[in-house]
Amino acid sequence: MDLSAARIEAFLEMMSAERGAATNTLASYQGDLDDLCAFLKERATTAMQASSADLSAWLAGLAARGYESSSQARRLSAARQFYRFLYNEGLRGDDPTAILDRPKKARTLPKTLSVAEVDRLLTLAREEADLDGPDRVKRLRMHALMELIYATGMRVSELVSLPANVLRQEGRFLIIKGKGNKERLVPLSRPAIAALARYGAERGTEKAGQSGKGEGFLFPSTGADGFLPRQVFARELKDLAIRAGLNPDAISPHVLRHAFASHLLENGADLRVLQELLGHSDISTTQIYTHVLAERLQTLVQTHHPLAKYGKNHD
Repeated sequence: MDLSAARIEAFLEMMSAERGAATNTLASYQGDLDDLCAFLKERATTAMQASSADLSAWLAGLAARGYESSSQARRLSAARQFYRFLYNEGLRGDDPTAILDRPKKARTLPKTLSVAEVDRLLTLAREEADLDGPDRVKRLRMHALMELIYATGMRVSELVSLPANVLRQEGRFLIIKGKGNKERLVPLSRPAIAALARYGAERGTEKAGQSGKGEGFLFPSTGADGFLPRQVFARELKDLAIRAGLNPDAISPHVLRHAFASHLLENGADLRVLQELLGHSDISTTQIYTHVLAERLQTLVQTHHPLAKYGKNHD
């Protein structure tokens, strides 16, 4: 056994005996450190002799091999703990991982839907709400849910727990109680107002037989919370997507919230206004939508800048 392998074995024994690391954790450390040693061998060095530059090259190599930033971070964590062990035991006089930065997690863009796809969902929900027969109240409820979430961009938890007294409100605005019990005012579209009124007029038939706990909610339920579980709405939304000929795996209440935000920005909304409508306490949360702004600004410049046309003609 070479020296590096012996030191890794000692490290794993310490993690097991002193820190109670689980078998799977130890196996993960072993695999990560074996990968490091194999990489260092190609650079004609060992784990005991590796420099910060060697370890930085290892991380870069992981990225080049297609490892996600989370996987890179996990391997770096294993290396950090290993080298801290060596340093604390006096087996190395330095820790080459000390100056290495944690791989930055790529910020994924939110999934969204096109305006046409949302229109297909809303149109079908409206058409089904117009039908008579069994489950009419349920279909009216679905239409109201769809119009409300797309008109306001509220969180699904905010939507399903709306109080029944919103039916008594007049005007085109809705007060939503969000995270931390913070209230915000959001405008309602005319279709949302109409769908809400139709549902409210028929809601009494659904409310019959509900417990007193459920009567205080716009979308009552016999469940423990008294209001429609968000999982039920999510399931019914996927069923609606299937009937509309859309991929149900790409559609959820949260995706509709993102569609609301993206479509507003595409049509000129201000990021600060969007922050207020979404109920984000920090503008940095809203900035995940800046890719929409970037695309719109690029199109704006290419379309309206006086030199854009000149540039195209003189490539």
